[in-house]
Amino acid sequence: MNPRLRVVIADDERPARSFLAALLRSFDDVVIVAEAETGKEAVEAIERQRPDLALLDLQMPELDGIGVVRMLKKTDMPLIAFVTAYDEYAVRAFEVNAVDYLLKPVDKTRLREAINRAQERIEHAEIVAEQGTRIGAAIAEYESSTKPPLERIPVRKRDEIIIVPVAQIASIVAEGELLHLTTIRNERHSITYRLRDLESRLDPNQFVRLGRGTLVNIDCIIKVNVMPGGTHVAQLSNGQKLQVSRLQSRIIRERLLKL
Repeated sequence: MNPRLRVVIADDERPARSFLAALLRSFDDVVIVAEAETGKEAVEAIERQRPDLALLDLQMPELDGIGVVRMLKKTDMPLIAFVTAYDEYAVRAFEVNAVDYLLKPVDKTRLREAINRAQERIEHAEIVAEQGTRIGAAIAEYESSTKPPLERIPVRKRDEIIIVPVAQIASIVAEGELLHLTTIRNERHSITYRLRDLESRLDPNQFVRLGRGTLVNIDCIIKVNVMPGGTHVAQLSNGQKLQVSRLQSRIIRERLLKL
């Protein structure tokens, strides 16, 4: 007899979480090893319990299901199935990239199919190994759709996940594969992310490029100094001074230095 499938469920709405848990408990070959109310709790539960499958609500506040996946180390990644109220962009992205998902309210028959699929994938380790590529492609496709601008950025620091409101970020500076975030209070955080990808998820009316590797919050620019050669240096309200490239200097002049 195969061991029972170990499952973590995460949903910020207690009734939805309880309903899903009740369905799972009706299956003899499944055991719930943890329930999480927030994305942060989900990451902690997954890293602690090492489940076979995580059922993640896509729309949790602060750290959603996609954010949970981003926070997990590859060595801790279980099979993932997203649970969502109908979202045409998410559904399309998941279907195209063969990522499992369940629509709310979750149907018992459809949940059974997801459990069976997870069990089959566990028996074929190479299919599990392909999951990271599929989820990465689905996330990229979903986030390139008409998803609203990002409002919070989760930052991993040792065993903590810090939620940084985008409105409090003064600058984002790329260094290799790292992005250094500096807040208006001069708090500094680092994440692994491509600047181009993050820029596409930020409100273009709130952030502007100063150069190839620098984004700043327009509301934090308090002074622009003209330098020899037609370039500029932007001074931010937190005291940062950042070089503006020659190309972006023209854009800055048009957006900020004209009435």
